[in-house]
Amino acid sequence: MTNQAPPAEAPVADGSLRLDDQLCFALYAAQRAVTAAYRPLLDELGLTYPQYLVLLVLWERGETTVKELASALRLDYGTMSPLLKRLEAAGLVRRERSARDERTVLVACTGRGEELKGRAERVPAGLLASTGLEMTEVARLRAELRGLAERAQGAAERAR
Repeated sequence: MTNQAPPAEAPVADGSLRLDDQLCFALYAAQRAVTAAYRPLLDELGLTYPQYLVLLVLWERGETTVKELASALRLDYGTMSPLLKRLEAAGLVRRERSARDERTVLVACTGRGEELKGRAERVPAGLLASTGLEMTEVARLRAELRGLAERAQGAAERAR
């Protein structure tokens, strides 16, 4: 299968209120489509996309605090708490208060959560196969999106 670049779009006039001219909508639509492409791969693991992201952080870093997890995933505590409760109920993670500081909650994978890692290693290749993306495209997109995120974060901080 050959991947062809989409045709270049004409520049958008400043102030356009057309939905298809909005950067935010293009990102939103892409995010929803990518998440949908992950769904069948994660269904095999019994995970939702947000649960998969939590486990990715834990597999990479090991035991970590809820605060660090929330920061890594750019989620607020109110979102993290029910997500971690569901993972704990499934037997994939454990939460416990830190012995050094009772205000700090530590999160780690259980043995069952660690066992899932081996099966999850097939997910990235499965996504590439299902979308037809090449690794070079993924690397380019990831770099561009990280740059966009940094610029948008800077703009948000300046607007405060």
